[in-house]
Order: sequence, then structure tokens, then C-alpha cells
Amino acid sequence: MLKSKQPSKRIFSGIQPTGNLHIGNYLGAIKNWIKLQKEDNCIYSIVDLHAMTVPNNLLDIKNSTLEVAAAVIASGIDPKKSILFNQSNVPQHTELAWIFNCIARIGWLNRMTQFKEKAGKKKDNATVGLFSYPVLMAADILLYKATHVPVGEDQKQHLELARDIASSFNSTFDKTLNKDFFQLPEPFILGPAKRIMSLRDGRSKMSKSDISDASRINLMDDKDQIFLKIKRAKTDQYPIPENIDDLENRPEALNLINIYASFSNKSVNEILLKFSGKGFSQFKEDLSDLIINEIGPITKEMNNLMNNKDEIVRILIDGSNKAKEIASEVLYDVKKIIGINFKD
Repeated sequence: MLKSKQPSKRIFSGIQPTGNLHIGNYLGAIKNWIKLQKEDNCIYSIVDLHAMTVPNNLLDIKNSTLEVAAAVIASGIDPKKSILFNQSNVPQHTELAWIFNCIARIGWLNRMTQFKEKAGKKKDNATVGLFSYPVLMAADILLYKATHVPVGEDQKQHLELARDIASSFNSTFDKTLNKDFFQLPEPFILGPAKRIMSLRDGRSKMSKSDISDASRINLMDDKDQIFLKIKRAKTDQYPIPENIDDLENRPEALNLINIYASFSNKSVNEILLKFSGKGFSQFKEDLSDLIINEIGPITKEMNNLMNNKDEIVRILIDGSNKAKEIASEVLYDVKKIIGINFKD
């Protein structure tokens, strides 16, 4: 008899521990996690195995994992309401990923645009992990039979791969049940700030790896740094319009308004109504105040947690144990369905 049950609704999401988290990570992922944990069954992972696909990340991965965990907890993720753990503490992720590697097709992975973007012209020098990590991502999601996954636009393709792998597993192996073993997970795209862009280039995503620190607001920035970065953020010579359509060819202006809307929990149209006809000088001052008021307490709590790393480790170990209870049952069933479970 199979052990695992399909939940009516379960959220899974992960964040890479590459350190130096910024407001793009906060608005695009963490803030949505906080909303979801109020009503849903949520599992959140610091995906340290994914971070290893970039060799430079290996130099300080332990401290980066603790820092990102501190940011998540300081932002409002409650380990008593949600399961919070680091991926490498649950070995079932890699075991299921290998099984999925034997199901996924090279052609599916060749279509992944993120690999092409990250590998660039030096594709032959990229690691195998960078090429195949979407399969590990599928294992992350399906190991908990997640029904919904919060994703940005740039991650939708990876979720489609997870759905393809789930469908292939169901059709290939599961001949004994009246219904599919894996439910196909659905994407959750929440909030006006689907993708936060660089403060220096509205066509490029805000990134921890950008050479210019002025391109992003880091969660560890103090209020003077935030004020200066917003003041110097690239805009244009035109006033703020009344209609969002008028922002179509103004990426920097649209980005700042998106950020304002996300921090104020208001729609873009509401922000345009408030500031239409005005220049960006007063807008930037108000935006700085918004960010400082919300990020300031998070920065303070992150510093407190990083001065007490044993507490972060305790939380991650406790979350890992909870995650293993679910993961071990699902993997047990997967191996039983395939025919490689010899325990009974």
C-alpha cells in the first residue's frame, strides 16, 4: 500500500543562498511567501544544492545559507506555521532527481532558456549541474506533491518541465492506480512586482551578481544607502503619466512605479493617480521612505539572527526533520511504483 497522500493544497518554493539578498528577492518571493503561509500549507526551502551549480558560490555556501535563512525569518516566515529547511539536509531531493534524470529528455533540457543565458557562449565549460538543475527543481516540487508553486515569469518554463516529468512518470510507471500519482503543479504569480529590474537598467533583472552595487537595494543596506541609491536610480526626463500604457517604452520609470506599488500594497494605477504629472524628485523621496520603513526592521532582525547562528541552524534542522517525514513517504511510493523498493 502506498504511504503518501495527495494534499488538497500545498505550496512549495525555494530560494538560492547566494548571499546579498535584495528587494527583488524580497518582493518577488519572500513577501509572497509571507502572504501564503497565512492560509496555506507551505514548504519553503533554502536550495543550497542549486546554488552549487555556480562554482564561485561554493566558497561561502554555509554562511550564505544562514544569511538567507535569517532574511526569510526576519521578513516574517514563521517556522511554526511553515516548514523551512535547507535542501541539502533532505537527501531524498537528490535521489528523486536521479530517478527523474532517467525520465527527462535531453531535448526538454535543451529548450531551457535560462541555461543558455547563464552559460552564454561558453556552454562547453558550464557544469553538468547547471544544465540539469531544472530536473532537481522538479524533484524539489514533486517530492512534496506540491499543488502550487509561486514563480516569476523567468521560472515558468522550469515549472512546465516539472509538469512534463510528472506526466511522463504517471504514464510510464503508474499502471496500478485509478488516478495519477503526481498531480501537475500549478503556477502562482502574485502581486504587481512580478520581476524587479535593475535601478541602473530597466531592461535587466535586479541581480546579486551585477557588478554595480548601485543597481540594487540590498536587505542589509542602511537608510542612507537606500536613500542615495533611489535618488540616483535611472529615470527619464518625462513626468509620471496617468495611464500605464504610457510607460510601455519607459522601463526605468515603470520599474520604480512597480517597486512603489509593491511596497505600498497598492496597484500601479493607484500610484499613477497619486503622482501623475509630477517629476521623479518627490516620488523618489516617498519611495525611499517606503522602503526604509519596511526593510529597516528586517535588517535589524537579520543582524540579530546572524549574531546567533546556532538558532538559525536549530530552525533549519527542525524544518528538515519535518520535510523528511513527507519526502520519505513520497520517495518510498515512487520506488515501490517503479519496482525498486525491496523493503516490503
